Amino acid sequence: MAAADDAKLVPVERLGQRLVAPAGPMPESPLRLSWLDRYPTQMALIESLHVFKPDMAREGDSPASAVEQALARALVDYYPLAGRLAVSDAGEPQVDCSDGGVWFIEAAVRCRLEDVDYLEYPLAVDKDELLPHPRPKPSREDESKLILLVQVTTFDCGGFVVGFRFSHAVADGPGAAQFMGAVGELARGAGRISVAPAWGRDAIPDPAGALVGGLPDPAGAKRLEYLAIDISADYINHFKGQFAAATGGARCSAFEVLIAKAWQSRTRAAGFDDDCPVHLSFAMNARPLLHARLPAGGAGFYGNCYYIMRVSSTAGKVASCTITDVVKIIKEGKKRMPSEFARWAAGEMASVDPYQITSDYRTLLVSDWTRLGFAEVDYGWGPPAHVVPLTNLDYIATCILVKPWVHKPGARLITQCVTPDRVAAFHDGMVDTS
Repeated sequence: MAAADDAKLVPVERLGQRLVAPAGPMPESPLRLSWLDRYPTQMALIESLHVFKPDMAREGDSPASAVEQALARALVDYYPLAGRLAVSDAGEPQVDCSDGGVWFIEAAVRCRLEDVDYLEYPLAVDKDELLPHPRPKPSREDESKLILLVQVTTFDCGGFVVGFRFSHAVADGPGAAQFMGAVGELARGAGRISVAPAWGRDAIPDPAGALVGGLPDPAGAKRLEYLAIDISADYINHFKGQFAAATGGARCSAFEVLIAKAWQSRTRAAGFDDDCPVHLSFAMNARPLLHARLPAGGAGFYGNCYYIMRVSSTAGKVASCTITDVVKIIKEGKKRMPSEFARWAAGEMASVDPYQITSDYRTLLVSDWTRLGFAEVDYGWGPPAHVVPLTNLDYIATCILVKPWVHKPGARLITQCVTPDRVAAFHDGMVDTS
């Protein structure tokens, strides 16, 4: 995600950094990670910015202090997040709970959030100054062991930004949001968190002989351009209405409509040959499928528990058919998920790696952040005005669906899926409702 011209970037003043330990005793036994936790692409820190507007009723209160104190309390239950990634005697990644703490950085920006357009694109503040990067910079090896880092940056207006770097090896999207929500509960004065966390990694399938594909390769890949598009509720309802009219009243979701429109608009803008195969990949929550195996039926489980579905067609078909027909392709893929996941879990898909992420330009990778829980996290100043997921790999075609500004109906698509010369065509395709 690009920033504004470096000469115009607003500076960030770092006020301090420290390791926050759990506010109570912490078990020291190492914890096993699941097969999916150990998957190679999980060994990365997922970054995001959460923008909170000021609350005049909290004038004079310190968001940084509120978050830091609640963080220490939440880590009593979520103690693995204060540990470090390590390697077991068997050579597998695990969590070492005997040492660590969470890096917490406090910072300030001497202007109002309004002055930097509430961190809309292009960012008027360097994102790396809003994200928690300890100083001196850790070695690559030491940084690879970190599980969670938090930074709270306050603005003169009383608003603030919480920057997270969260290891995907320990939590997936719903799990990370669950933890942030727990910190929010405690920051608002709760005596204890409402949903107790569960580790339970043995519940995740570990298929014998499961194929693990290679990491995405940037060599020769196209460099892709960032574009954020706000989508109105009327726009979504327009295409939902088209689907209902063509299917005798059947329903489709906003996710299905928007991803269908993005896939078609991108396919058209990219100019693939008609017979070129194109693919759409999206993660689906597998917790409902593992309800009987997960502790407490999955309540409180925060580890990786998802499956990546992939649907394919030809570029000519995706580009020329109606949005209703593209939605049908996506729906058929979603219907396959329970049976396909069961086959993978049983070790019956040894020749296929459904979790592999590719830099192949023909593949669009989609993430839905609207249902993860990030938009509901409240540290006492209300929910975030908006959440900014950050992507650092500009050679993997991505489309992230997030909630729009608080109290604003509709959705926001954050995309990095076409080359710079095709962005205008992609945008025009997205706004076309014909």
